[in-house]
Amino acid sequence: MSSDRYHQHFTVSWDQLHRDVRTLCHQMIERDFKGIVAITRGGLIPAALIARELNIRLIDTVCIKSYDHMDQGGLDIMKGVDHDGDGWLLVDDLVDTGKTARAVRKMLPKAHFVTIYAKPDGRPLVDQYLTEVGQQCWIQFPWDMGIAYVEPLVDQMKR
Repeated sequence: MSSDRYHQHFTVSWDQLHRDVRTLCHQMIERDFKGIVAITRGGLIPAALIARELNIRLIDTVCIKSYDHMDQGGLDIMKGVDHDGDGWLLVDDLVDTGKTARAVRKMLPKAHFVTIYAKPDGRPLVDQYLTEVGQQCWIQFPWDMGIAYVEPLVDQMKR
């Protein structure tokens, strides 16, 4: 899958991510989970925030690589877990095409799977999500961005 498929961009700031995670946590406040399984790498920060908000101390990871920047390739499963997910909260930042989600669902069929953001192709694979974005939209997460100086327009025009 190529980066050519992205025609829109959605930028998520650290503040927005934290607000979105807290909103999602409000929806799960009555649930009692044994622990969290974060899907690396995108699920690590949302999982940490969820763990704090729901007071969950036990966190594990499923380590899967499916993207090289904006290009989606094959799945490389580097680490799994030794249970079926019963009573566990499975967390990722985004469900996109569903490729990673299908693999993790197969590993942890009984986990409650949540993402902060969901695209239409992957949405049916998660139990809960907060915000839907278009399939052709690239989400720019705060951990992939940096703050940089931008010249004033008048100075840019002088060049």
